[in-house]
Amino acid sequence: MKISLAKYVEEVGQVKAARAIGVHQTAISKAIREGRQIFINKLPTGEVRAFEYRQFPHRRKQDI
Repeated sequence: MKISLAKYVEEVGQVKAARAIGVHQTAISKAIREGRQIFINKLPTGEVRAFEYRQFPHRRKQDI
């Protein structure tokens, strides 16, 4: 099942989302605040995986 990071955080909260993904809560907060296109896959085993859609090649904001 694929859902956005923001929706996943609405369901479980930032702290639990961060633990499930393996990052700090502040990284979750910043990703949502910056509007990054991060999606969560909930696997049948209960494991959670995160992936991000990005432009390729990726350019930093100050490079554009």
